Amino acid sequence: MIELSLPQLAAHVAQLNATEPGPSALAEHVLTTGNGHALADRATRPRALALDCARHVLLRGDPDALDPADLAPLAHRYIDAPAPFLPVLGAAFDHVVPRERLVYVRQQATTPPRPPRTVTIRPLTSSDAPALVVLPAESAWIHASWGGPSGLGRSGHAWGAFGQGRLLALACTYFRGGAYEDIAVLARPGRRHQRLALHCVLALSRDIATRGRGVSWTCSRHDRPSRLLAWTAGFRLVHEYVHYASGAAVAGGDRLPDGCRGPARAG
Repeated sequence: MIELSLPQLAAHVAQLNATEPGPSALAEHVLTTGNGHALADRATRPRALALDCARHVLLRGDPDALDPADLAPLAHRYIDAPAPFLPVLGAAFDHVVPRERLVYVRQQATTPPRPPRTVTIRPLTSSDAPALVVLPAESAWIHASWGGPSGLGRSGHAWGAFGQGRLLALACTYFRGGAYEDIAVLARPGRRHQRLALHCVLALSRDIATRGRGVSWTCSRHDRPSRLLAWTAGFRLVHEYVHYASGAAVAGGDRLPDGCRGPARAG
C-alpha cells in the first residue's frame, strides 16, 4: 500500500461512513488534524483504504485488491474491517484476535455531585503538557491520537481534574469526526477519581455539544468500569462490532524484521 496525502484522502473519505458514531470518526480525525496515516492500494481511484491513527485502523473497500504483504504496515494494530477482509488479514499476520467492542452515544442529561473544594475541573491548555508527560507509561495512549502530550494539550479537546498540582482524571476527544467526537477517559486508580472522571466527561460533552456534534464512547465489552461510567454519564448503547488485534506481519511465510513491530493499545 502507498501513503495518500491529505488532499488525496479528502477525495475518498466519504466512502468510509465517517458520519457514524464510534470509530469511524478516525477517518475525519486523520483528515482534519493530520495525525495518523492514510494508506491505499493506489493513488488514483483506490479500491482499498486504511486509516491508521494511534494504532487503531479503519480498513475499507475491496479485499481482493490487497495481497497479504500489502498489510505489513498494519502489524500490531487494532483493525476495524468488514468480515470479507478476514482471509487476507489471516494471511498477513501471525495471529489475528477478535475483540468485541461497544459504541455508546450520549442521550441523557446527567448532573454530577459537586467536586471536592480542592479539585478544579477545567479545559487543558498547552501549559498542561508537563502534567501529561509525567503520566505512567501505560497511560500514554490517551494522547496518542493527538501526536503526544503537547498535541493534546493545545488541541482544545480535553478536560482535566486537577488537585494539589496533579492531574487526577482526564477526558478528551480521541477521534474528532464531523458528526461525532469519540471520547476517551483516564483516571488515576481509586473510586474517588472515577467520580472526577465523570465530571471531566460531562464537561467535555457539553463542550462538544456547543460545537454542534454528538458524543460517542467506544470501549471493550469486557471493560466494566468504562461501561458503568458511560451509563452514569448518560450514554446508551447503539452499536456493537468486532475489531481485530493483529500480530506480527508475515511475508512469504517469514516474519518481518523487528523494526516492523510495535506495542498496541489495549483493546
